[in-house]
Amino acid sequence: MATLVLGAAILRLLPHPPNVTPVAAMALFGGAHFDRTSRAFAVPLAAMFISDALLQWLFGWGFHGQMVVVYLCFVATVGIGLLLRRRVSVLSVAAAAFSSSTLFFVTTNLAVWAAGSLYPHSAAGLLSCYVAALPFYGLTLAGDLFYTAVLFGTFALAERRFPLLALPRPA
Repeated sequence: MATLVLGAAILRLLPHPPNVTPVAAMALFGGAHFDRTSRAFAVPLAAMFISDALLQWLFGWGFHGQMVVVYLCFVATVGIGLLLRRRVSVLSVAAAAFSSSTLFFVTTNLAVWAAGSLYPHSAAGLLSCYVAALPFYGLTLAGDLFYTAVLFGTFALAERRFPLLALPRPA
């Protein structure tokens, strides 16, 4: 578990396109596969907090006013992953990754709009906020789909090689 946290934190510190990190994929994967639900929540949140603290210390911009909303989105993503348990398929995992990326986009941009410093509190302001964020949504979706495919795909191959890794299936 410590390796996943450290790996995700390091990937957030290395140069990368905006929002292209493995944290949402880890949240989905943890919800779907971790034997303890508490670990499913702890891994992505710890990776976020450690990397946010390092970004703050190194560059002065890790902590921000929307952190609670961002972290809650990852909590919700773990919840989506929990819904995948015993129902993991290429289609269900892709739908979960798409859903979690969309949830993140809708929720975090609503929070940015509600904060009120960049966009007027009107329907036009909300629309402007979402339109301006569309490039970030594309990057988020691409990153989430990529890292989700890597995590779930690698684990599926490992399950075939080592059946002990597979969760018990319902009768």
